[in-house]
Amino acid sequence: MESKQIILDHINNQDEELTYIAKEIWDHPQIGLQETFASKLLADKLEDQGFDITWGAGGMPTAFIAEWGEGAPIIGFLGEYDALPGLSQELSTTKTPIEAGGAGHGCGHNLFGTACMGSVVGLKEAMQANDIKGTIRFYGCPAEETLVGKTFMARDGVFDDLDASISWHPGDNNIVWNGSSLAMNSFKVNFHGVAAHAGGSPWLGRSALDGVMLMDVGVNYLREHVPPDSRIHSVVTSGGQAPNVVPAYAQIWYFVRAPKRSEVDEIYARMLDIAKGAALMSGTTHDIEFITGCYDILPNDTISDLLYQKMAEVNDMRFTDQERKFARDLQASFPEGSVERGFDWTQLSSSEKLNREDINDPLWERVLPHSSTPPLMGGSTEVADVSWITPTGQLTTTCWPLGTPGHSWQTVVSSGSSIGAKGMLFASKAMALAGLDLLTKPEVLAQAKADFDKARNGRTYVTPLPDDAKPQ
Repeated sequence: MESKQIILDHINNQDEELTYIAKEIWDHPQIGLQETFASKLLADKLEDQGFDITWGAGGMPTAFIAEWGEGAPIIGFLGEYDALPGLSQELSTTKTPIEAGGAGHGCGHNLFGTACMGSVVGLKEAMQANDIKGTIRFYGCPAEETLVGKTFMARDGVFDDLDASISWHPGDNNIVWNGSSLAMNSFKVNFHGVAAHAGGSPWLGRSALDGVMLMDVGVNYLREHVPPDSRIHSVVTSGGQAPNVVPAYAQIWYFVRAPKRSEVDEIYARMLDIAKGAALMSGTTHDIEFITGCYDILPNDTISDLLYQKMAEVNDMRFTDQERKFARDLQASFPEGSVERGFDWTQLSSSEKLNREDINDPLWERVLPHSSTPPLMGGSTEVADVSWITPTGQLTTTCWPLGTPGHSWQTVVSSGSSIGAKGMLFASKAMALAGLDLLTKPEVLAQAKADFDKARNGRTYVTPLPDDAKPQ
């Protein structure tokens, strides 16, 4: 039997098993670096299928690599499985937490890792049956939501020998994501002062909170003088415990993002100068706690086109009337304008002229061609770090109703429903078929590498992490 049919048949035959695994991970949500349930479940399943398992990549106990085959080419599949805090939710179209303050899969990573597992197992079946040479790897990547997992794995060099990598993400349409994202640094600034009685002898104190507040004032003045697409976010994580005590310790946590890694580095350096100035003005001392950093995505036209071709070949996504009603009921809970924004974003991302009436369809089944000038994603992902090490492509499939807000309880609901399961199975098939071509068509892989070299333009990946940084 031809390899393509072996892959499709295997994934179709395993649809109940894959759906069960995704729902089990959904039922046991764990935040980044705590994903003991999901990582063990996926690793055990892959080990049962003959994959060799290596734990602890990047110094993270919940990270693992599953490998099968031997020799070149080596094709990697990037899996994720971390949940988000505070998004616990039942499978209901009204907000109903299972556990108050508990975690939930508000980004669909229960589907993410499971689909990639389905891809590599289906691909292994075809490789065995038709004696296809090469190596396939599943990368169990924890803590994507805090942009830790792949960044620390990349520092360990686990992606360095890959010939190409494939990834995906649940979404509200079927399209290849061939745009870029924002590079990012995450860091905390700790200010240390001197405690004193705020009423009786404030002159004896040096307020660490003053240092935090002065720094944030300086950063707000900086905003006028950074590139327009840059973003700076902050929260004060510690500001003292009582108004009548001059705070001896205070902390502020920043994300700084920009379209290019070099721009993040420049803005970050200026923010460090502001921290020094704030400490001088407040008579305090300070130190920097670097959490993580990531690159901007380096798109690969060849792999993007290949993923679109395979999505169009599979094209078997069909939703029931019951699922459409469920999706419409869920859309009714969205913030005003969400569906319209989802439609507009899709239109920008696609080269196909969309019919405005399509906005009334809550679940998009068709595969859309990607735009040659896609919009810049305002968020960040450490898939980007991998994309600077090896040619990388990623797709999205319809797992949520059109316009579903990201990181929301509605996303949790969709990701635990049959809607999410159908999108997951579709993604699994398309990625596996793309991996097959990268293994068996050397001309496709060669072109992907040529695109990669051209896009890098002589630049190489240098980890944004300090030598002493540890996963947090």
